[in-house]
Amino acid sequence: MSSDARKQKAEHIRRLLETEGDAVAANTRGFNRGRYESVSNLDDYQQLREQARGIKEDAIERLPALIDQLTERVEANGGTVYIADDAADANRYIAEVCADREAERVVKSKSMTTEEIEVNDHLQERGVDVVETDLGEWVLQVADEAPSHIVAPAIHRSRESIADLFNAQFDPEEPLETAEELTAFARERLLDLIKGADVGMTGANFITADTGTIALVTSEGNARKTAVVPDTHVAVAGVEKVIPSVEALQPFIELIGRSGTGQDITSYISLFTPPTESPVVDFDDADTPITDGPVDRAFHLVLIDNGRLAMREDDTLRETLYCIRCSACSNTCANFQSVGGHAFGGETYSGGIATGWEAGIEGLDTAAEFNDLCTGCSRCVEACPVKIDIPWINTVVRDRINHGHDGQFEFLVDGLLPDAESGGPDLQKRLFGNVETLAKVGSAFAPVSNWVANSATAGAVLERVAGVDRRRALPAFQRETLVSWFEHRDTPPQNDPRRRVVLYPDVYTNHMLVERGKAVVRLLEALGAEVVVPRAPGAGRAPLSQGMIATARKKAERVTETLDPYLDDGYDVVVIEPSDLAMFRDDYDRLLSAGAFERLADNSYEVLEYVYGLLANGADGAALSDGGGRTVAYHSHCQQRTMGLHDYTVAVLEDRGYDVVTSDVECCGMAGSFGYKQQYYDLSMDVGEPLGEQLRAADAEFVLASGTSCTDQIGDLLGDDARHPVEVLAPPSQGRDR
Repeated sequence: MSSDARKQKAEHIRRLLETEGDAVAANTRGFNRGRYESVSNLDDYQQLREQARGIKEDAIERLPALIDQLTERVEANGGTVYIADDAADANRYIAEVCADREAERVVKSKSMTTEEIEVNDHLQERGVDVVETDLGEWVLQVADEAPSHIVAPAIHRSRESIADLFNAQFDPEEPLETAEELTAFARERLLDLIKGADVGMTGANFITADTGTIALVTSEGNARKTAVVPDTHVAVAGVEKVIPSVEALQPFIELIGRSGTGQDITSYISLFTPPTESPVVDFDDADTPITDGPVDRAFHLVLIDNGRLAMREDDTLRETLYCIRCSACSNTCANFQSVGGHAFGGETYSGGIATGWEAGIEGLDTAAEFNDLCTGCSRCVEACPVKIDIPWINTVVRDRINHGHDGQFEFLVDGLLPDAESGGPDLQKRLFGNVETLAKVGSAFAPVSNWVANSATAGAVLERVAGVDRRRALPAFQRETLVSWFEHRDTPPQNDPRRRVVLYPDVYTNHMLVERGKAVVRLLEALGAEVVVPRAPGAGRAPLSQGMIATARKKAERVTETLDPYLDDGYDVVVIEPSDLAMFRDDYDRLLSAGAFERLADNSYEVLEYVYGLLANGADGAALSDGGGRTVAYHSHCQQRTMGLHDYTVAVLEDRGYDVVTSDVECCGMAGSFGYKQQYYDLSMDVGEPLGEQLRAADAEFVLASGTSCTDQIGDLLGDDARHPVEVLAPPSQGRDR
């Protein structure tokens, strides 16, 4: 990405933060809180997720056969099935249906698939009036705007802005102000348009192959009217919407509303097996009873491929087809909560899962426009009702984008950096992906390297050439690394150690945050553990975050080669940085053989998780520093939360006499290199501001955070350094440890 492109992206993000950010944040965070509350009421939530996942896996595996079964059933019911190769094919068929019906007006319920094929434009170019009947979609149609959210398309608009839009566009007798007035106005106007429609067009949340039943899950009654008021119903859906049976709907109905908007069940669950047998109502004939109208209906099911069958054959993109379009990945994503789908989205789809959809349907160039907004924090995996590994899809697509891209200034570094990438990643990605090499050089030449790196001249060059925002202070390299300190440490071995620990020296702890690493060694030894700190390569988090999978795999293999002998001897692996532990426990499953992954994952622990275990098994907590009732404000790392480990830190702090105030903000906004990047700095700070507000309000003696990115970001937000919990828990250093 060029310097000009970075500046343009930064300006686009700033504009969205100013114009849409508040509305998007209020709505998505509200949905996300509702999701937490709603799923907590389900005793079998994880079982339902497993069941839903299994159904989708089976359906996509058997998709051709299910489509054949569905076609036979719909035709036996009296309907027609058309399988469209692409958007143009689908639009041609739908236009023919409208022409045969001599349709002057088509009314539509909300459908992302019809957005994808741009059927509205196609029909309007042929003289057909197309009316969106979903309130949010209608607002956007009136405003001539694109949706910013899969479920709530007008989420970026406030009530006040919608009132201004309606008042300017329709000039009602009395100005519209309240939500009730806006809804009543839209209901009355849209009902008249529905009554006069010739064709009704809907999407489909699910389609059952055994009966030809269409399930529509909505918060408004417009979809039912759209499907049954006109005598012709066209349902448009991607082929992935087909599931085996009506019975298979059960877990999805339980999950989709809870996951998307935090509702235990949505307002309308509509099951149609069209063509429906209800009479067609003649609204101009007030004398004839509704039940006496003719039952003469036409139904057309348009199933769309448009790249989906190719995605089914792709080992990574295939998982995208399990998506049920609930929007949980959007609502739980901190970056999406700030900018919405007009930044974090492509031609049609938005949020974390959008990368898979846009890469498969539109191509890598479209996905590349927003793919970097996924920071890989993995919160969306726990939120997804069908357990899609969305960060991995984003990472693989990023890797493919890299290898289809000729990076600016790439010639300066290609062959000079020790990564395993054969061209592709641009200079910014290569720089951050090779942070381990930079750290080694920085330590070797410290403190001169720190003076040079933080000089005004270097800041200007780094920003211009590599997009490192000069508003961020670069971390200070230490001449003596943690590993070097440990190797030269004159400390007698533990007698009869309680446990034996190999402390993994992550890049930041080893080269920059050496005092933090020393504190961990003191902490573990005070609890009776024998500790070793070996020379080990970086875990691969940095290159993986840049889509440099080959480099990450190479590092993963070297890490296991380093740690395997210690595992053979019965050592436990203790990790300070949560993002590296997430590599060991999750990402390495994609990078290593099953045996190597499982062995490391099963024997690796986050440092406070491990300390908690030592204390629970009899270690003397009195050896640690006493809090004496002092108040600390604590923010846990996002991947620490995802792994379910944050409670251990709170428990240890409270056990040692600290009064702990916790933050419920799930993301600090830094996300490793993300917050350093020029194009994302403003977004990073916006994401972090709610955390800053909570920490300032806590008025604590210390602010603690478990991740390096978190402590860096909190320092920038508060203007004061945050500490890692081990730095207040470890006993004071002795002379030999300095």
